[in-house]
Amino acid sequence: MKKLMTLLGLALSLSMGAVHAADAPAADAAAKTPQQSKMAMCNKEATDKKGDERKAFMKECLSAKPVAATSDKKMAQQEKMKTCNKDAGEKKLKGAERKTFMKDCLSS
Repeated sequence: MKKLMTLLGLALSLSMGAVHAADAPAADAAAKTPQQSKMAMCNKEATDKKGDERKAFMKECLSAKPVAATSDKKMAQQEKMKTCNKDAGEKKLKGAERKTFMKDCLSS
């Protein structure tokens, strides 16, 4: 009887582990960090390279800075935020009025 219960417990724990392992890749794919996305892109580009050539390519690819357009867009948004904040301060807006003004200013 003890052997049967032990085998049943072992089989149950193994089957639960298999079910959990099957769900893990789906959850991981949805929550990729920017670094993981970059790694996947570099990996895809390096399929034809091998050895030291691949290692050097991956090092360069992974250390590359993001595209300038993203950085420019971020800078433009920051400048817009500064301008809207300044305008709201000059008009001495507070509370809901300021919130509405900032929303309209930033979306224009």
